[in-house]
Amino acid sequence: MAETVALTLARKTDAEMQAEAQKFFELMQARRTVRDFSPDPVDPEVIRLAIRAAATAPSGANQQPWSFVAISDTETKRAIRLAAEAEERAFYEGKAGEEWLGALAHLGTDANKPFLETAPWLIVIFGQRWGNDPEGRKVKHYYVPESVSIAIGLLIASLHSAGLATLTHTPSPMGFLNQICGRPDNEKPFVLLVVGHPAEGARVPAISRKAEEDVLFWKTAP
Repeated sequence: MAETVALTLARKTDAEMQAEAQKFFELMQARRTVRDFSPDPVDPEVIRLAIRAAATAPSGANQQPWSFVAISDTETKRAIRLAAEAEERAFYEGKAGEEWLGALAHLGTDANKPFLETAPWLIVIFGQRWGNDPEGRKVKHYYVPESVSIAIGLLIASLHSAGLATLTHTPSPMGFLNQICGRPDNEKPFVLLVVGHPAEGARVPAISRKAEEDVLFWKTAP
């Protein structure tokens, strides 16, 4: 039998739980994706703590199949921008198709990604398709996309809670990130997360979110 430890989770009253849930909802309701970043620096300790929070995510078989590469180096950010924009030009020049480009039109995006250099931090999140046990033997990882996706959600929430803006960037393909970040072949890049303070006067598209009745469906006992 696996070793166990005591669970430390204090039970709260219904009123306390509702208050906490409402507070978190209001915090996350204010989160917006940002494309105009300030170059102002961000303390690396904030980035470290946010990644530590992300790494508490549940994962298949507790294999924790993720790696986070935090980048503030100017030359590395420049290399990532050049490689990403090359993929983005191919995307916008026909690879995406008219339907996909039409879906993006209201956001005003294009192949130019200056935020990849302007923002003080880039965090590349990799999923580990397999790992090694203590004896060096290859070990398959399970539920990697699901596990890494949960960790990314926690990372975004943690950074937003700290007062930072983020942008999830996913150029396709992203294999260039393995080379630039020095990651092995068993790792697949999932998201290139841009992190920093929004630029002064930054504006975001006027969007709405789905109504509660369009996303929440109850199945309760009579």
